[in-house]
Amino acid sequence: MGRIKTSYVKNIGRELFEKHKDKFTTDFSKNKQFLKDNFELSSQKMTNVISGYITKLKKQSQRI
Repeated sequence: MGRIKTSYVKNIGRELFEKHKDKFTTDFSKNKQFLKDNFELSSQKMTNVISGYITKLKKQSQRI
C-alpha cells in the first residue's frame, strides 16, 4: 500500500498535469526538476510529493 495524497496535492497535481501534459515524463527526477525550474512551490517535500503524484498520473495515462 502507498501513502494517501491530500486533496491539495491531488488538485495541484491534476491541474499542472493537464496544462503541461506533454512536458512531464514517467521519470520522477525529470518531473521534479521541471517543477523546480518552472514553478515556485512551498517546500522541497511538497515538490517531491507533487512530482511523485504527477509521475503516477503519467504512468496511468500511458496504460489507457
